[in-house]
Amino acid sequence: MPRRNFVILLLLMPLAVVSCLRVPQNPYTRVLDSAMNTVKRQALEPVTDLDLFEGAMQGMLGQLDEHSVYITPAERDEFFETIDQQFAGVGMEVALDPDAKQLVVLSPIVDSPAYRAGILAGDRILRIGKTSTQGMSLQDATNALRGKEGQQITLTIQHVGSKEHIDVKLVREIIHVDTVLGDTRNADGSWNFFLEGHDRIGYLRISSFTDDTAGELKDALEWLTAHDMRGLVLDLRNDPGGYLDAAVDVCDMLVRSGVIVSTRRRGGQVSRTYTASGSAPFTDFPIAVLINQETASAAEIVAACLQDHGRAVVVGQQSYGKGTVQEVVDLPAGCGAMKFTMSSYWRPSGKDIQRPRDESDKRPWGVSPDKGYKLVLTPDDFTAWQQWRRARDVFHSQTPASHTPERPASQANKPAAKTTVKAEPKPFVDVQRRRAVEYIENRAARTP
Repeated sequence: MPRRNFVILLLLMPLAVVSCLRVPQNPYTRVLDSAMNTVKRQALEPVTDLDLFEGAMQGMLGQLDEHSVYITPAERDEFFETIDQQFAGVGMEVALDPDAKQLVVLSPIVDSPAYRAGILAGDRILRIGKTSTQGMSLQDATNALRGKEGQQITLTIQHVGSKEHIDVKLVREIIHVDTVLGDTRNADGSWNFFLEGHDRIGYLRISSFTDDTAGELKDALEWLTAHDMRGLVLDLRNDPGGYLDAAVDVCDMLVRSGVIVSTRRRGGQVSRTYTASGSAPFTDFPIAVLINQETASAAEIVAACLQDHGRAVVVGQQSYGKGTVQEVVDLPAGCGAMKFTMSSYWRPSGKDIQRPRDESDKRPWGVSPDKGYKLVLTPDDFTAWQQWRRARDVFHSQTPASHTPERPASQANKPAAKTTVKAEPKPFVDVQRRRAVEYIENRAARTP
């Protein structure tokens, strides 16, 4: 063989190896590629490569579990806005009036463009830009109200009690939604973290677990302890969860030592154990944690940790039982992202939180109330509680306030310009919360 040919062969060998490695090793990959090309060429209705790709991704992730999904490029921003509780908009909660089929303001968010423009709870939004809201779906209305930061939007508003309507021009801003809430509003719209009618009993609701939750909780607890809180009701009902790290940070503020939660990969192998740092600043007061059938994921981590360490009594009814961790994997630009289950998390006691798929599996799962503290609401009572809770959340701004109470640091930048008139909720007794308060009062009475 001529020396020149031998050299060429040597030079081509690495290229051949690389080419071989690049050939898909999974035979189904070639079949899928062929099928997509066949559909694109021969389907009666024309279809784009992106449509086929998105359909294939949805089908693939749909084979895993109910929490694994494909996130399209169009859905990606909204997905992270929902998780982070932060978006560009005008700052108000809205709903559809089922009778009038019109958009109604439930509550303006304090220090938002809508709040500063004088939009009130109960106001009707007749038009968004030039588009009538008559018959508009709630999702379409929400999408229309949100947009890019700095963009102007004109809303046609009909104030409560008025037959006239006015055009209000607003500029969209980044809206931050607090995840740590109280029971009632202060005069400026911030939350009051003490329960009315009870001697220095704190009440904190966590609506979801975001990057800001631990900081908000720390601010609220510092304020409560500075004002001689005797005990805390921590309400995790209807909390769908959120970030694992946020749940760990919350627990680390409340337990002195030990395991907070552990995660396991395929085959049950422990991948990570999260332990308390030993510097928890809030360990000297009793806690009652409220849970229900909608308490899930990160919220279950917190309830389970506090229960297993004897740090809190758990009141209410069995939690949802979502004991899996989903991670988001970004795909190349323009292709969206995958959210799929990569691990499961386990209580400090070593028990699994995940609800079994097979109903015949009788092993313990989720978080259950402590003995003597189980209170199950009927479906009607559950609906009534949600309506009562929403009515108490509404902020009605009225006249200038003469006095503004101190607020925790996370709410310190919100203006104290208006007073509130509380909504008149339908008569309802929150028996689960009442039982939690009884526990706190009994424990606090025994504390010297």
